[in-house]
Amino acid sequence: MNIVVCVKQVPDTWAERSLNPSDKTLDRASVDTVMNEIDEYAVEEALRIKEAHGGEVTIVTMGPERATETVRKALSMGADKAVHITDPALHGSCAVQTSDVLAKAISTLSYDLIIVGSEATDSRLSLMAALLAERLGLPQLSFARKVEVEPGSKATIERVTEGGYDKVEASLPAVISVVEKINEPRYPSFKGIMAAKSKPLTTLSTADLGLDPSTVGLANATSAVEDFQNRPPRTSGEIVKDEGDGGAKVAQFLAAQKLI
Repeated sequence: MNIVVCVKQVPDTWAERSLNPSDKTLDRASVDTVMNEIDEYAVEEALRIKEAHGGEVTIVTMGPERATETVRKALSMGADKAVHITDPALHGSCAVQTSDVLAKAISTLSYDLIIVGSEATDSRLSLMAALLAERLGLPQLSFARKVEVEPGSKATIERVTEGGYDKVEASLPAVISVVEKINEPRYPSFKGIMAAKSKPLTTLSTADLGLDPSTVGLANATSAVEDFQNRPPRTSGEIVKDEGDGGAKVAQFLAAQKLI
């Protein structure tokens, strides 16, 4: 089983995130970055499938040079090799453009299964699995809380629903998106961290993938932020002292705020 896992480097969810005033894109340089949390579950699931059926796990990411940190973490968890697509022309690319770049990179690899996290914490679009499946002409199994694979044949998942789960299957190769309920990601061991330094890491540019730079990047994105305002500073609340008319004062305040 050859498994490709797409991962993304995102700003730490505990950090104060903001948009860059110059181009209205997420300011990634001023905050600590980490591997997208749900992508860790995707890596873990790929490793478990590999351990059960053999094969190799390849990590694919698109991002600036510092995204290598995220790639190395996935390799230290146990992945075998990685592909990092990085190019200044990619800055500001939307999900549609990103899926095109990732699909072209994945097309250069041998794979039986593609696994992604169900969403990224910096965008929360939950689109990448569907976009990749469409571009690669593959079936999609989404929001998996459990995955079973029959090598060379099919994959079966339990898809999370509001009332429980649906059991869905598709022939291989296929694209699977996973949720955080699927497993518990392993911590990289010291041995794994050291081994990751020597594992193959291929760096590709838009030119390497045969992409026209004019089709990617912020200027050509299908969506963009037109304007934004920073959240106003928190002000002190208004204290209502009950002197027998507290209820009336609260009602008056709510009416003034057009809440009642």
